[in-house]
Amino acid sequence: MAKALPQPFDKQKVVAENRRARFDYFVEDRYEAGIQLAGTEVKSLRHGEGSIAESYATAEGDEIWLINSHIPEYSHGNRLNHEPRRPRKLLLKGREIAKLNGAVTRQGLTLVPLSIYFNGAGRAKVELALARGKKVHDKRDTMKERDWKREQQRLLKSRG
Repeated sequence: MAKALPQPFDKQKVVAENRRARFDYFVEDRYEAGIQLAGTEVKSLRHGEGSIAESYATAEGDEIWLINSHIPEYSHGNRLNHEPRRPRKLLLKGREIAKLNGAVTRQGLTLVPLSIYFNGAGRAKVELALARGKKVHDKRDTMKERDWKREQQRLLKSRG
């Protein structure tokens, strides 16, 4: 019997997406985490600015931190503006943190942020994935499959 697909998260406005993560990693499990932000960071994200292309998450003790994500300074901010690349705490339940920490230490998985978005309630969220790194031949297979699907669509379009 096939495994049921997980429920998609309520993504109203996607701010930043890590498209490279799906190419570099096999995504095994996804989690929705809140993110602890300063006021000017929220304003900057609402303007659609931000990047998580080179970022990753790490478990330190009983907390999960988002490292190297870039949220630029708010243009109308004053001296209380935030640091663009500061570590940001991710808000998860204790059981989820323990599960993620165990998977990272025992199974050698990686915590990779897939996207930052605002949900229906207007809260900033991070889609966090437990992922296993792909080898070079796996990446080649992914590229072949993607090219073949593109070619299929081209053939169907020309005959249709």
